[in-house]
Amino acid sequence: MKPLGPIPPGFSGIDGVLSIDGRTVTDLVEHAGSTPLFVYSASRLTARAQALRAAMPSRLAIHYAVKANPYPPLLKHMLSLVDGFDIASGGELAIVKGSGIDPSRVSFAGPGKRDSELEAAIAAGVTLNLESEGEAARALAIAARLGITPRLAIRVNPDFDLKGSGMKMGGGAKPFGIDAERVPALAQRLIAAGAQWRGFHIFAGSQALSADAIIETQRQTLELAARLAEESGAALPRCNLGGGIGIPYFPGDEPVDVNAVGEALGERFETLPDVLRDTAFCIELGRYLVGEAGVYLTRVVDRKESHGEVYLVTDGGLHHQLAASGNFGTVVRRNYPSAIATRFGAAVEEEASVVGCLCTPLDRLADKGGFPRADVGDIVAIFCAGAYGATASPAMFLGQGPAAEMLI
Repeated sequence: MKPLGPIPPGFSGIDGVLSIDGRTVTDLVEHAGSTPLFVYSASRLTARAQALRAAMPSRLAIHYAVKANPYPPLLKHMLSLVDGFDIASGGELAIVKGSGIDPSRVSFAGPGKRDSELEAAIAAGVTLNLESEGEAARALAIAARLGITPRLAIRVNPDFDLKGSGMKMGGGAKPFGIDAERVPALAQRLIAAGAQWRGFHIFAGSQALSADAIIETQRQTLELAARLAEESGAALPRCNLGGGIGIPYFPGDEPVDVNAVGEALGERFETLPDVLRDTAFCIELGRYLVGEAGVYLTRVVDRKESHGEVYLVTDGGLHHQLAASGNFGTVVRRNYPSAIATRFGAAVEEEASVVGCLCTPLDRLADKGGFPRADVGDIVAIFCAGAYGATASPAMFLGQGPAAEMLI
């Protein structure tokens, strides 16, 4: 029997049925009309954002990385909780504008920006985090044609990475950002061209659970920002310190001590070099803000045995929860937190694998986990489903289509 990941604290049941913000999942499914269903808790979003802000120094702005979850009702809820939004495509720009978010609060990072995306961002007043000298040249040319002063920052490829991170975004050869040694010359070029200089975006990695590793990376990031600002010969108006704070998904994972991270960063802010004295700093977080607020609900449509193993076949699967299936960058497959939602809190009775409805052996949401006995009609809950679920999974695979979503 393989262990399941840790269910985020605060979930409970009503008469043996998982409840989310006081509503049973059976009620939520009935309201939605079907499964599979993503449910996002507004109260959990609020509590997480408020706790993070309390832990961080007051000087630090908090940005939400829209790629984690661009569901429009969720974005509208985040409007009052964060200071800015970070996007990675023209499609996300359209979503945030449609959600009533002021483009002046938005920054746009990501390699391979099309000219149409650059034009839309410049016209809207979005800050562009430039990923190459070529992208910078295209942005300046488009802005000149439009007669608009563009808001331009440089995404820096640092010469270090975030130790222990799930995805390393810096250090060595990368498609992201501009190698640190080439940054000062480009900054000087942008300023000379008359752009509104917006500073640096330095993102070294994501999904780290070590406070010490995050603290060390932030130290290196501040030192790099100071050095590059000095070499650029210009004041640094803004600096995005990246993200990196992860959430527990797997057995043995422990949450990050964000209070320790915030305390260390506050101490560093008190001793900044002169070149950073007036810099506005922010961090950019996605899954940390929204991941634990989401639950994926899928119904058992068949129970079967094969060579003595039990399979709970559901109407969902990796086409909605690619990460939970172990196919989203995981080297060794481990189980996400999951439960039989309609028997929540019941004792373990059997070993069973939760699989989806797709014609591939990769479609496995829980592998040989310990569950109470479940039958056709029961509902399975996959936790930590608020980030990189609905829009990071191949929803159209085999014509299955997307899951329903709901903010409560």
